[in-house]
Amino acid sequence: MKKKIVIANWKMNHDFYETTSFLRNLLKIFFEKKINNKKKVIIAPSFPFLHISNQILQGSSLSLAAQNICQMENGSYTGEVSASMLRSIGIHKVILGHSERRKYFSETNDILLKKIKIALKYGFHIIFCIGETALEREKNEQFLIVKKQLEETVFHCSSLEEISYFIIAYEPIWAIGTGKTATSEEAQTMHRYIRSLFIDKYGEKVSQKMSILYGGSINDLNARNLFSQEDIDGGLVGNSSLEIEKFLKIIQS
Repeated sequence: MKKKIVIANWKMNHDFYETTSFLRNLLKIFFEKKINNKKKVIIAPSFPFLHISNQILQGSSLSLAAQNICQMENGSYTGEVSASMLRSIGIHKVILGHSERRKYFSETNDILLKKIKIALKYGFHIIFCIGETALEREKNEQFLIVKKQLEETVFHCSSLEEISYFIIAYEPIWAIGTGKTATSEEAQTMHRYIRSLFIDKYGEKVSQKMSILYGGSINDLNARNLFSQEDIDGGLVGNSSLEIEKFLKIIQS
């Protein structure tokens, strides 16, 4: 069976002390309570702390992801971080397509496709985010939107090897940071639909191996119901991953 995956997306939170303290305490608890034998836990801290985080987690079962990469390989792009830079400090996973990147930094599907290609070129595993707005759901367009997001990005990958590098994260935009959460039934319906799209494109075997996570105001109270759904393989956690006690409860869910 696939391991459940829980990813902590810290966004622009936690300074140097908070990051290092959190990770050391988390490792201590994992060791003492023997957590994580049936699940994968991935942490995505801010760029400045990826190197020290990697040193702290060295040899443990926890791994790291970057929150973004530049679509350009190198060059005069002030403030950007390249895939090769991240690889040089031992980072092999990246979150792409998060709605906050789409909204605040105008990342289109065309830009995200370029980021996918550069990430795959450097051997990154990609946590790719998709999801609809509240207005799109009100218009019953959520399935069309999710399909379009995949067709214009991930589905450009032609080889089964490339697809094996993806984790899909369904994050209804109306639920991110709002306290609203899709019901477990709503989330399962969308996850089943997403899996059906992968069946149609790449076949049953690939679809069943694909991990599809839910994101959007996951907390220690709703995680168990969400994770118990047949097609939900874990979660991409935002605010609730910033507090170690809440995050541990989600992991143990």
